Amino acid sequence: MISVTLVPIIPENDNYAFILEADNGEVAVVDPGDVIPIIEVLETRDLSPDVILITHHHWDHTDGIGDMLEQYPNARVAGPSKEMAKIGPLHILLDEFSSFKFGGEDVQILETPGHTTGHICFYFADSGFLLAGDTVFALGCGRLLEGTAEQMFDSFQKIKALPDDTLIYCGHEYTSVNAKFCLSVDPDNAALNERFKEIKSLRAKKEPTIPTTLKLEKDTSAFMRADTPDAFAEIRKKRDAF
Repeated sequence: MISVTLVPIIPENDNYAFILEADNGEVAVVDPGDVIPIIEVLETRDLSPDVILITHHHWDHTDGIGDMLEQYPNARVAGPSKEMAKIGPLHILLDEFSSFKFGGEDVQILETPGHTTGHICFYFADSGFLLAGDTVFALGCGRLLEGTAEQMFDSFQKIKALPDDTLIYCGHEYTSVNAKFCLSVDPDNAALNERFKEIKSLRAKKEPTIPTTLKLEKDTSAFMRADTPDAFAEIRKKRDAF
């Protein structure tokens, strides 16, 4: 099995990076926007990454790749083949047809365009979690910076087809404002109102609100509850103006 450690990188747009540790000793770093807090955790645990996993090309998920490779020259970088030119050194090119293993586990690559055109997510079925990057946020979705609402809707359908108990690790701590937005769209949702109380409590203690679960998102996220591309597009438009 694979355990996930969340590494907050708050100064850089409330980013999260992740460190994966597998039972077989393999280690991965996910979306290193800033290496300093990541290396601190690695050194504290006497870990050395075998692979660096990248979900998409944006600077706040990739700026630390060079420094990571300088510190750990044997690490390999794995990321979306469609964004190779924008990311830089990619030793392992990934798409939905890729066969990729980590920690002895088959990892499913989901192509999830919308936020960027080549965005991918990493689904670890055996360990029960999804590295969602900036596709799905807790109670939200990534801005449509390169793709279309229809593409993002289709990406959400792929994720909604996963088991309900899937843990979702996303790339940013946007949950509080996302919750306020979802309440503006769906104010009578009892599960959402209860969740908002929990979110306020966590953030008051400066604790993270992720991981979330797919079931919780289906019950409370306005984006997950949109059942047509047009409805999804309208909700994303409202969120942009919120």
